[in-house]
This record gives sequence, structure tokens and C-alpha cells, in this order.
Amino acid sequence: MIKSPAEVSLSLTAVTMLALLHAAPARAVSKVWVADTGVDGASCGAVSSPCATFQRAHDNVAAGGEIGVLTPGDYGQVTINKSANFTNDNTGEAAVLGHGISIAAGAGDIVSLRGLVIDGQGGATAGVFVVSASAVHIQNSVIRNFEGQNTGFGIAISNEGHTQVFVSDTTILNNGTVGETGGILVKPFGSADVVLDRVHLENNVIGLKVDGTQGSGSGIRATVRNSVVSGNAGNGIWSLRPVGGVPAVILVERTAALNNAGAGVLADGGGVVLLSNATVAANGTGASVANGGRLFTYGNNVIDNNVGEDLSPAAIIRTTR
Repeated sequence: MIKSPAEVSLSLTAVTMLALLHAAPARAVSKVWVADTGVDGASCGAVSSPCATFQRAHDNVAAGGEIGVLTPGDYGQVTINKSANFTNDNTGEAAVLGHGISIAAGAGDIVSLRGLVIDGQGGATAGVFVVSASAVHIQNSVIRNFEGQNTGFGIAISNEGHTQVFVSDTTILNNGTVGETGGILVKPFGSADVVLDRVHLENNVIGLKVDGTQGSGSGIRATVRNSVVSGNAGNGIWSLRPVGGVPAVILVERTAALNNAGAGVLADGGGVVLLSNATVAANGTGASVANGGRLFTYGNNVIDNNVGEDLSPAAIIRTTR
């Protein structure tokens, strides 16, 4: 029997819908779980069927979703390519051992890491390596022992475009092997805004370096507030803008730079440091300027008892109102 045009149209519509339904992948869920006893073949979408690794959980969660930690364990290195939240709240040590976390997300993506212990175990390149994202938040974490040959950073920020990085209530220790490796390196190909609040940078090669060598756009603005930078083998806080580089500006507020073998605070090249309500003591040198850097110190700092000069004669002294 010959079908009418309307019947043919309905039949084709039905076939098309069935084909689409058959081809559609399972919908990613907004909350997934990991556990030390988990299995990576699991769905991760229920407490009763967690995954074993962060990477599998990341691949299963919907963009913008959350990976929750159920038990202590080592959840392995992970590459993050979308908005995602990794959360450990009071379940014991949720570790990433060996190689760390790489973030290569989209321009509008936001990544959050909370409650993690990221440990390079004496090797590897970086605890958290930021390649691209709109914003990265690191909270209540420990990043340590990244000491790969001639490298090693607790956090390395090397993004294109513009990225914001916020680190709070976090300890970054025992990272780096040679000259300019260490705690945190901010050296983007684009521009970056970085805020460190209640952060301890301890016993690294360098503490924090903000480097405008290869950047573009508006450059780098960093704030270090309510923090301690101590016991590092080189400079504690270092701003560098070489000839041809982009602005590299660090505001240091209510922060202590103590017992660093190099400068407690250094403005180098065209780098700028603003120093307010800070303590700079027992370093190789105190608040230092090199190669035409600009260091602005306000009348509310304690800069004393450093091995070399306390305050560079080139520093610009400003009074508070």
C-alpha cells in the first residue's frame, strides 16, 4: 500500500528520533565521588559506586560539577579541561602523589581545588600547573616536594589570555631544585591576577616570583596578604620586569618575609613592589631594589635585623593617611 506524504513524514521522524536516542551518550551528572575502594569502571555518580581516581571522576562529571572525596587515599594525577570542583571536607588526606594537577580549561571555565595534599615525592615538575582557565581557586591545601631535575614548582602559572588565581589557607613547601624554581612562579604568556591570602611559602628555593618576561596585555598583578614567606633558599618575594616585559606588580600587605637567604622582598628590573604593614627581618637583605625596580614602602612596616641592608636607598618611602 502506498503511504501518504504525511505518513512518510511521520515514519521518518520516528526513525530519526530513535536513532538520536540510541546514539546519545549517557548524561554526565553534576556530582560524582571517589574513594580509596572505588573502581574506575563505576559510574561515580553515587556514594555506593565511587571511582578510584580523580581523572575518571573528572571525565564523568558534568561541566561545572563537583568531585567529592569519601575516604583518605591517593587519587592520582589529573588533567582538568572544564569547569570542575574537587572537594575534600574532613575525610582525611586526599592525596595526589607524584605528578600533580594540570589545568587546561576553557576561557570561561572556573576550577576549584579544596582540601588536597599534592605531593611530588621528590620529583615531578609542578603541583598545580595552570595553562588556561578563567579562574582557579586553591583552598585549604598542602603542595610539597616538587623537585624534578632542574625544575620543580608548587604552583606554576603559565597561561595565555587572562587568568585569575586565588590561593587561601594553603601551605607550599620544599619545592624547587635550582635558581628560580620553588614555591610559586607567575610567568604567563598572557596576563594574570593572583591573590594569596593566609598562605605559607616555606623552605622552597624561591618563595614567590612574578615574572613579566613573556607576558602580554595588562601584565601581572599579585597580592600577598596575611601570609608568611620564610626559610626559602633564594628570594622570598620577587617582582621582575625586564626590558620589553609587561608590568609585574606585587602588593605585600600584613605579611612576614623572614629568614630567606636572598632578599626578603625584591623589586627587580621594572618590577614594582608595594609594601604595607609588613615585617621583613632576618633575610640576606631586607626590602631590596635591583636594576631599576621600584619599591614603595609605607610608614607602617617593620624592616630590621637583616644580614645585609634593611631598606634599599632606592626605595620610595610613602606615608599612610
